[in-house]
Amino acid sequence: MRDILRSISRVPWAFVILFDIAAFAALALMVILLRAQSVDTAAATGAAGDKRIAISFDDAPRGAGAFLNVKQRPAMLIAALGRAKVKQAAFFANPGRIDASNGHAAAIQAYADAGHVIANHTANHLALSKVSAERFLADIDEAEAWLKPHKNYRPWLRFPRLDQGGRNAAKRDAVRAGMKTRGLRHGYVTADGWDWFIESMTIKAAKAGRPMDMAALRDFYIETHVEAADFADKLSRRALGRAPVHMLLLHETDLAALYVEDLVKALRADGWKIVSADSVYADPMADAKPVIAHANGTMIQMLSWEKGVKGPRWFERNESDVMQKLFATRVLHQ
Repeated sequence: MRDILRSISRVPWAFVILFDIAAFAALALMVILLRAQSVDTAAATGAAGDKRIAISFDDAPRGAGAFLNVKQRPAMLIAALGRAKVKQAAFFANPGRIDASNGHAAAIQAYADAGHVIANHTANHLALSKVSAERFLADIDEAEAWLKPHKNYRPWLRFPRLDQGGRNAAKRDAVRAGMKTRGLRHGYVTADGWDWFIESMTIKAAKAGRPMDMAALRDFYIETHVEAADFADKLSRRALGRAPVHMLLLHETDLAALYVEDLVKALRADGWKIVSADSVYADPMADAKPVIAHANGTMIQMLSWEKGVKGPRWFERNESDVMQKLFATRVLHQ
């Protein structure tokens, strides 16, 4: 024992200290690597609380709805987004609806001045499955000529009706190639609550003189879109194994101006973080070009078809019969 103690006493203390430092450094490195692996795994799978979504509006400028003055609606929508602290939404515009007599140009400029971004929805809202690729690309060019000089312009194209040519793969590919040469990215959506259909039902009811329960209409509108977002979140985790940055599809409607502030509050209460439109198309999913038999729908739906994901791929309220029944029961009390 004395010999052992004597041997230990001869070891330089500097060596012991260096050994301890090296061991500590190795342990620290191991902890860092384990944490990095944990972060990478969470990023790949999408943690349960990692629910991020941006807000977008199609068809700007849109025609008259059931409740509001069409000229007052843009200011109401901007104010509602401001109160909801949505710093950057995206407005996908149809410049073919704009002329010097209707004042719609000022509305698009007002969205940009408020900090929101504007992008291409074609000039005249053409459905690709119903026109040639050449005509569709010409309509894109017409819209681009109007949009590019404007503040907060983004080189994004959103297909009207989310129609990428249906079953015509050659047409789809021709337009994708045309977009690439023009420097345009796909302004896809991931969550769709069919707000345009809800709006169409309110217009029909108003024209027929049917009284509508406005509180019930608000709740129906909000509930539908929160559920659409949650459906997209669950489907993306099944299709991708992670939670991408989502994009909610709305339209420039009376309902949006009336209820978007409450919708944003409900999304946040459901665990969603409202993010910028720019962050959506910075997600790796933005480079995806799903190859499926019928090119139509949200990006998440198309990716789930491409990957053969089992189970429901459509949000149940993306059906006219379902929506009409719910609207009649809850809003019209029939």
